[in-house]
Amino acid sequence: MSGALCDKVQASVLGEELSKEECEVLASVMGSRNLKDGELLVSQSENDSTLFVLIEGKLSVINDEDGKQNIVYNMSSGECAGTRAFVDRTPRKATLRAQGDALVYTLDPNDFESLLVKNPIIVYKVMRALFRITHTNLLRMNQESQLLSNYISKSQGRF
Repeated sequence: MSGALCDKVQASVLGEELSKEECEVLASVMGSRNLKDGELLVSQSENDSTLFVLIEGKLSVINDEDGKQNIVYNMSSGECAGTRAFVDRTPRKATLRAQGDALVYTLDPNDFESLLVKNPIIVYKVMRALFRITHTNLLRMNQESQLLSNYISKSQGRF
């Protein structure tokens, strides 16, 4: 992996605690996907536990309910997706689709776990990052829920 791309992993929320050398070790077990505009990265309910790091471009996080697709979030470079599926190895809760061309780094749980014996500090730092990502997402969702509640209260439920 080139130094410039490794720098982008290090600049992401996943790699912000990693040194350059640690980032290179992590990057050595990562894959990559180049996506074209509109291309699906992963579908909701799919049994894929890969973690995704958006390196370049944008991804839409889409919830598919009753056949209707709703964009619930638009990811930017440096953000991660799939933390729950990565940790729990459970089916996907959302679909990810490219908005324009995108470059995504991928991390399979088994490849990540291969770092445990020789590089446990990298595993520790990445798991801390995953916790921070999850916590940030939860805070954002709580804020959005509170805004919606305030809106409904002030409008007496009229839209």
